[in-house]
Amino acid sequence: MSIYDSSSIMIFFIIIAACLGAVLGSFLNCAAWRIVRGESFTKGRSHCPICGHTLTALELIPVISWVLQKGRCKSCHTKISTRYPLTELACALMTVLCLLRFDLTVLCLRNYIFLCCLFLLTLTDLEEMIIPDGCHIIAVLAWIAALPFLFTGWTDVLLSVVSGVVFGGGLLGISLIMDKIMGRDTLGGGDIKLFAVTGLYLGLVGTLFTVVFACIIGLFVHVLQNKKDNDPEKEKAFPFGPSIAIAAGVMLLYGEPLINWYKGLLSIT
Repeated sequence: MSIYDSSSIMIFFIIIAACLGAVLGSFLNCAAWRIVRGESFTKGRSHCPICGHTLTALELIPVISWVLQKGRCKSCHTKISTRYPLTELACALMTVLCLLRFDLTVLCLRNYIFLCCLFLLTLTDLEEMIIPDGCHIIAVLAWIAALPFLFTGWTDVLLSVVSGVVFGGGLLGISLIMDKIMGRDTLGGGDIKLFAVTGLYLGLVGTLFTVVFACIIGLFVHVLQNKKDNDPEKEKAFPFGPSIAIAAGVMLLYGEPLINWYKGLLSIT
C-alpha cells in the first residue's frame, strides 16, 4: 500500500502521522527533560515539575491539553512553558514530512527513528549541552536492523560505513588540532559521534553538505547569541548539536533534490 494510491488514503495517513507525531513529541520532550536531570524516562508517571502533580490522561493530550488549561498546571497553576506544545507540533510536522517523503516503507521507519534521535538530542543539547550516547546507539541499531530490507549491495554498505569513519575520524582529528591551537574545546565528543552516525545515513556527499549547512546554521546562531549578550569580548559556548540535527534532518528528507539542484548550478552531470 502507498499513501499515494488515492487522496483519501493520503489524508487519512497524514492525520494518523500528525497525531502519532504529536504524541511522540510529548514523549521525547518528557524523555529529554528527565535525561538532563538524571531521571529514568522509562518508568514513572508524567508529573508537574513544580508541584509534582501526577498528570491525568486528559492532561496529556498533545497541544489540546495545554490550550484548554490556558498554559497552566491544573494543580498549582504554575505557567507551563510553550516548549511543550511547540515541541509536539514540531514533531507532528516532522512525522508528516517523513511519511510524505518516504511513503509506507521500511526506509521511512528507519529514517524516522533517526529523525526522532535528532529531535531528542536537540532538546537535551539546547537545555544542558548534552548529547546522549543512547541517541547514537539507537540510530546505528536502526540502520543495521533495516539492512536486510534495504540491502542494495555490499558496495553501498561499505561506502556508508566509510562515510561514518571518514567524517567521525576526520572531524576528531581536526577538533584535536583546533583544541591545541585555540586552547579550548572546539567540538564536543557528542557532535563528532553525531557526524559519524550521519555518515551512515547520508553517505559522503550528503554528510559533506550536512557539515557545511551545520556550520552555517551554527555560525548564525553564535552571532545572534553574542549580539543578544551585548558583550563582544565574552564568547560563550553554545550547543552545536541542534545545528547538526537540523542540517542532517533537512538532508535526510530533501538531500537528493538539493544536491541535484547544486550540481545543476555548477553544470555537473
